[in-house]
Amino acid sequence: MVSVFLESKDKPPEEIILDLDTTDLPLHGEQEGRFFHGYYDSYCYLPLYIFCGDQVLCARLRQSNHGAYAGSLEEIQRIVGQIREVWPGVKIILRADYGFCRNELMSWCEAHGVDYVLGLARNKRLRRIIGREMWEASEEWKRTGQRARVFTEFSYQARKTKKRGWDRERRVVAKAEHLEGKENPRFVVTSLSGERWAAQALYEELYCARGDMENRIKEQLCLFADRVSAETMRANQLRLYFSVMAYVLVSGLRRLGLKATELAQAQVSTIRTKLLKIGAQVRVTVRKVWVSMASSYPWQPLYRQVWANLRC
Repeated sequence: MVSVFLESKDKPPEEIILDLDTTDLPLHGEQEGRFFHGYYDSYCYLPLYIFCGDQVLCARLRQSNHGAYAGSLEEIQRIVGQIREVWPGVKIILRADYGFCRNELMSWCEAHGVDYVLGLARNKRLRRIIGREMWEASEEWKRTGQRARVFTEFSYQARKTKKRGWDRERRVVAKAEHLEGKENPRFVVTSLSGERWAAQALYEELYCARGDMENRIKEQLCLFADRVSAETMRANQLRLYFSVMAYVLVSGLRRLGLKATELAQAQVSTIRTKLLKIGAQVRVTVRKVWVSMASSYPWQPLYRQVWANLRC
């Protein structure tokens, strides 16, 4: 997947952002690796996805009896290594939610020149640190009746426990928010400096933009990524790869064939329905294959435009 991504770029970018996330693939049989996940309230797999923009770089099928972080560092090491073989000087930022916030991952990034911005699970200690900002947000909400936000930042080191803890202090950006009569504090930890990214911009413009990855995962499901009904995990991983390759092809069609058309930004499900899933009569002769579509097909001009774009 990484090689396809690298070949699709005309010139090396100055900076790329790698997004990590997971999703649930419900299981309805006795498949290998079947476990019950309390959050999703079902038996499921928990695949790991890594994207760079709309380019999928990893789709690793995993059992759901492990957390979101399981196996992610190995995939990141592989992907970063392949990218830097082609683009040695490119700046890489890793972006993910609090499920991936582990000292092991952050330390590896710091040692290998990879920046990160990761969600940080809130706790009582973090809440005490932003007590004043939460009070300011509360007062603003009382005055206006509208959602109030106050941003701040501080150095923080998670205390060591048997399994977790940080080996150094790191920059934490906090959003002290009050809405609808309740508190809604949020935290992210980052290696990016305040000179490069101020607290509010880092949270609202950089970190929150990771939400677009959820749309990319939904596109995988539109291409049947959840068809994991085979008996073994190996077979289901292959099925997941088929779905990903279908996404790569449709994404390439969107980028090249649909450029400057009304479907240039369309979801893959829309492209599949309007451009590919159409009735036609196929006739095979000695010299040619004839595909005859209905004269009432409503997207004929678009179809011709895509054909012309791909011919170029």
